[in-house]
Amino acid sequence: MTETLASSASPPSVQPFRWRWVALLVILAGEIMDMLDALITNIAAPSIRADIGGSATTIQWLAAGYTLAMAIGLMTGGRLGDLYGRRRVFLIGAAGFTAGSLLCGIAVSPGMLVGSRVVQGLFGALMLPQGIGMIKQMFPPKEMGAAFGLFGPIMGLSSVGGPVLAGWLVKADLFGTGWRMIFLINLPLGIATILAGLRYLPEGRAENRDRLDLTGALLAAAGAGLLVYPIVQGRELGWPAWTFVMMAAAVAVLVMFGRFEVRKHRAGGSPLIVPSLFAKRAFSGGLVLGLVMFAGVAGLGLVLTLYLQLGLHYSAFKAGLTQIPWSIGIVLGFVAAQALARFGRKVIHGGALVMGAGVTTLALTLELSGSPVGPWQLLPSLILTGFGMGLVMAPYFDIVLAGVDPEETGSAGGTLTAVQQLGSALGAAVLGTVFFGLITDHATAATFTTAVKATLWLELAMLALVFALTYLLPKQARPAD
Repeated sequence: MTETLASSASPPSVQPFRWRWVALLVILAGEIMDMLDALITNIAAPSIRADIGGSATTIQWLAAGYTLAMAIGLMTGGRLGDLYGRRRVFLIGAAGFTAGSLLCGIAVSPGMLVGSRVVQGLFGALMLPQGIGMIKQMFPPKEMGAAFGLFGPIMGLSSVGGPVLAGWLVKADLFGTGWRMIFLINLPLGIATILAGLRYLPEGRAENRDRLDLTGALLAAAGAGLLVYPIVQGRELGWPAWTFVMMAAAVAVLVMFGRFEVRKHRAGGSPLIVPSLFAKRAFSGGLVLGLVMFAGVAGLGLVLTLYLQLGLHYSAFKAGLTQIPWSIGIVLGFVAAQALARFGRKVIHGGALVMGAGVTTLALTLELSGSPVGPWQLLPSLILTGFGMGLVMAPYFDIVLAGVDPEETGSAGGTLTAVQQLGSALGAAVLGTVFFGLITDHATAATFTTAVKATLWLELAMLALVFALTYLLPKQARPAD
């Protein structure tokens, strides 16, 4: 079913230039809250576990619970923005995310904290997909690249500042809050985002107010949940038969979801995902690539952070400082990707190769260091890994979204970001499971080193798959009409 944005009658240039860019900053503030909460929990996880208890699986759920909840809600969140106004849904999401941060900050048990992380993820799923739609609404094609280009530095700076900020907050123990401040710090940022959003964000909704595809949303949620839950819990429970039954059921449910969406579209309804998106090579190929790519990125980040603190006994602050070279590499990779944009998907290919070289160097460093490795020994491999990561991620959204039509924007943005978050949840689940599966109750530093090296070889296999899947993308991002 074709939809026309109410705002499409007025070209983007009608909105004053200065307000377009201020509105973009508000959108980026929402991205920063998500990036920080996706990163800082890894650094603080050992301190959290020491304070309120929980098992190794709890650490995985702190990351996977957030990203899984966001993945489950993102496709619905993007569609809600189409139906009821992107600004309205963005602001509701920002308010709920801020409230979820408060709940995390006052959590008194592992269950309450993981549940509060789920609240954050669900409201983040309302907030994040609106940004892509509003950017495509506000900016003409010639400025679109520059607008999306700001996401790279913001993500890079967040990745630099997030771990260090988390480590410092845990160490500083401001007002006796300890690790809780990593969540409470979202309160002023969230309030500022809401107030600025009320003033500067544009309105925009579909003229055709179709009903939300609740059946499709439930099927997608069930499929994602059935897939991630047994992967996270299986190791701790000894992989009972029901975990494999759940994973098989996940595949069946996701197939049902796809068929239901196609039937609903053919019947003239309004599906959660517009089926025509999957006829676009850039989009369908980008979904598969994104699932593997973000799984590798998130899983590697989690395992490295746990290794530094649990295996090498670094403090949260030292672990954050140790990861600065990685984050600097990401920023440099984003900057280089902008300069190399004319090479299209070759930038992603090059990034996968560079990241693979960095991961290999990291594995060799751990193999040859003998005694527990120090931060300076890790520096070269982390910079190289981060640089490749920046090259891989920077052109991804531009290439995948370039051919999406205006009436498909909400569905495309929600689906693409959902795959990003689902990939992150799977990465934390799979690589975390491999890592903890090799750790015994009285593990030594050498045991942790063996475990992290095993995950690094798995990471290399995932990067090889990323390289191959990149051929599914078009050679160049086509400018939007």
